Amino acid sequence: MGKYIVQGGRKLKGSVTVSGSKNAALPILCATILAKEPVILKNVPDIADIHAMISILKTIGTKVEFKDGVITVDPKNVKSTYVSNDGKHCMRASILLLGPLLARFGKAEMEFPGGCILGKRPVDTHLSAFMGLGVQVVDDQKNIELKVASKGLKGADIVMSELSVTATENVIMAAVLAEGTSIIRLAAAEPHVQDLCNFLNSLGAKISGIGTHELLVKGVKSLKGGEYSITGDYLEAGTFAIAAALTNGEVEIKGIDPHHLDSFWQKFSELGVPYELKKNSAIVKPHGKLKAITQLRTAVHPSFPTDLQAPFAVLLTQADGKSKVFETLFDGRLNYLFELEKMGAKFEILNPHQAIISGKQNLRGVHISSWDIRAGAAMVLAALVAEGETEINNIGFIDRGYDNLEQKLKKLGATIERK
Repeated sequence: MGKYIVQGGRKLKGSVTVSGSKNAALPILCATILAKEPVILKNVPDIADIHAMISILKTIGTKVEFKDGVITVDPKNVKSTYVSNDGKHCMRASILLLGPLLARFGKAEMEFPGGCILGKRPVDTHLSAFMGLGVQVVDDQKNIELKVASKGLKGADIVMSELSVTATENVIMAAVLAEGTSIIRLAAAEPHVQDLCNFLNSLGAKISGIGTHELLVKGVKSLKGGEYSITGDYLEAGTFAIAAALTNGEVEIKGIDPHHLDSFWQKFSELGVPYELKKNSAIVKPHGKLKAITQLRTAVHPSFPTDLQAPFAVLLTQADGKSKVFETLFDGRLNYLFELEKMGAKFEILNPHQAIISGKQNLRGVHISSWDIRAGAAMVLAALVAEGETEINNIGFIDRGYDNLEQKLKKLGATIERK
């Protein structure tokens, strides 16, 4: 997977433009197979997960070309409804092909998807939502095998069993071609869910209530082709904002809707980090003494995003006092703390979801590893503020979610090399 060598203690300064959102690009790539004509996607991040999804799309007959941040998809020759998840094609996001395949072909089958180890992610929420539209579950033990009832997909009033992002995205993609109108209640409302809806509408879908927890989807007979630009990655933006605050630098982060991070900026205010929000950017400014916060509690959008919990916890190690971290979504997401402990961080694990972080701690450079995409980013952030040299292994995880991270950090003044 390779490794990063980072020299700590460099103050970041300048501007950085974030790449397109990974979490938006993946479902939108899957949704392209709903179109009757070619689709061009712009501002696509050049990361491992995108290449993996392209590989999967090609196995089912999709023609895909990717160059300089632009993906051209021709879905007309898609014939296979079986998605393999063995070997190089193993990724959790492949489950997002179920909705489009059901809508286009009336059936879908796949091996259970893999991905980062973040605790159990059952498929029951997806299956129950599909069943509301008239999908029958043939097998959910060895594989996931689904088929549409003889009357076809029918619009329905669906109450999601949990605020699941991928399940919401899946049922949206199935519902856009269903007969009649669907109401999706308790829908996830993350910025990447909104981007998927906006993309589908650009092709002729009729989705309203975007950005709320209740979506209205009026089924249409077909979707056309078109061009669409992926929204900026608010999670990458949050990562660079934390990097600026950790090094007490001044960085402008461009290419985002800063209000995708409202709960994040509120925590910056609690800590004492000054910032300025503009229309398409945010500026993080130098601060004085950081003070601990009462609680960092993750939850579904618009609350604090789970994907920024690990990076933000690094910042809490530099705040005076004790801060509580409460990860409500995944029971495996505090494991990175044991890597931070090697660097000198002090904390108390209360249970698999909660920890107390003590600050201010002087971190030191050591050999550490990445546990997943966001924990990997947290290790890079810790290395930026640590004394001496830090070696970060297993950076393949980071490559799955961050486009050209080391070059962007170098431009801001960091000393980081890939080995």
